[in-house]
Amino acid sequence: SGYIQSLPAPVKKRIKALKKIQLEATKIEANFYEEVHLLECKYHQKFGPLYAKRATITKGEYEPTEDECEWPSDSEDEEEAALAEEIKEKAKLEDAEKKVEDKDIKGIPSFWLTIFKNVEMIADMVQEADEPVLEALNDITVTFSEKNPMGFTLHFHFMNNEYFTNTILTKSYELKCEPDEEDPFSFEGPEIFKCTGCTIDWHKGKNLTVKQVKKKQKHKSKGIVRTITKQVKADSFFNFFDPRTVPDDPNVGLGCTVCCTCHRNAEVDEDTQALLTVDFEIGHYIRERIVPRAVLFFTGEALDDESDFEEEEDEDDDDDDGSGSDNDPDFDPKKSQANPECKQQ
Repeated sequence: SGYIQSLPAPVKKRIKALKKIQLEATKIEANFYEEVHLLECKYHQKFGPLYAKRATITKGEYEPTEDECEWPSDSEDEEEAALAEEIKEKAKLEDAEKKVEDKDIKGIPSFWLTIFKNVEMIADMVQEADEPVLEALNDITVTFSEKNPMGFTLHFHFMNNEYFTNTILTKSYELKCEPDEEDPFSFEGPEIFKCTGCTIDWHKGKNLTVKQVKKKQKHKSKGIVRTITKQVKADSFFNFFDPRTVPDDPNVGLGCTVCCTCHRNAEVDEDTQALLTVDFEIGHYIRERIVPRAVLFFTGEALDDESDFEEEEDEDDDDDDGSGSDNDPDFDPKKSQANPECKQQ
């Protein structure tokens, strides 16, 4: 039906030829994304030493020199300019005393926890009970797999703590980068088809992902009431390491592309689809944004930069009822030219 269906057969054949060209272009686009991933893997090796040095400072293993600490700070300059000389002298004495106390502080306390609390999508996952454990998180690193399958793994490094014995928790994401045979034109880039967490070896009574609830049960015939204790799932950041399972088939994607455009997947129920979409967005955001720019997320500067980009509202037009040519499947450009209201006077 509509204008396309009304076209003559020779025109329809030409449209099919255009679609074959489009398919070839889509295949080239897939190759492009594969090469981008390989380039990302290559440059990740160059970033590695910088991230490692950053970790030695945040963990307190290395104390940067005065030259390494030299960085302009507008707020400090303004404060110093506003202080009178005598007040500055007094401040210097107090600062010297404070430095003696601060010598016991190593690295940058709560570095990654502060980042998590600054980023809204992660802050929503972090519960109050999680915070003491996340205080022990002292680094996040990323490794890439180039192909078969292409993907990445997040490594969360922890100090010894009273909650679990693991020193590293991992979350892996596997991607496919090829157009779907049944719907090739839906391809928009690498798409996740699997994510895998890890087993957390909790100390007894310290598992934050479960909680004990008491329920009363009444015997049907005797009427006797008893109280039982049941273990149920609890909200926790650490549920991130226990994602929902999906069909283990690279041809069945979760519908979550790297650009976070999602498509429906009939193989996964709606609730699971939503959870996996959020899961991948978080994993991708940690890899793509947080790990490379951690200090700026710690100070909040990265968040300020992102808030500068506001979504533009759609411009109002006179076609509020959706009856225009863009929304009308039966729109015929020939007929529109014959509209007397469009003729110039």
